[in-house]
Amino acid sequence: MKVAKDLVAASAVPMVLGILAEEASYGYAILKRINELSGGELDWTEGLLYPLLHRLERLGHVESSWQTVTGERRRKYYQITATGLAELAEQRRQWDTVVDALKGVWLGLGEPGPRPGIVLEAWA
Repeated sequence: MKVAKDLVAASAVPMVLGILAEEASYGYAILKRINELSGGELDWTEGLLYPLLHRLERLGHVESSWQTVTGERRRKYYQITATGLAELAEQRRQWDTVVDALKGVWLGLGEPGPRPGIVLEAWA
């Protein structure tokens, strides 16, 4: 199953900020973490991630620094800022509202009685 582009785009900021709230990270590791968290359902590309990281940096939500680990090549690490933590808290509040509303709608689909305009076979 592929997740729709609109849903991927809507969840991108809170996803990346949440990962960086766990610890500072670099691009490839962020992509790998997203893939792990989604059980492989979200397969982001560098073309999606790096413009987002650059935008978050311009907004002051993340900051970056080049680091070299012994025996490895130099990597650009990103870490969340205090402004980014505040944005993450706001994003989480908004997503909690959306998820709660969706649960209310979807749980209501199982109740008996006619529901005009809804084709229940699509949910089977």
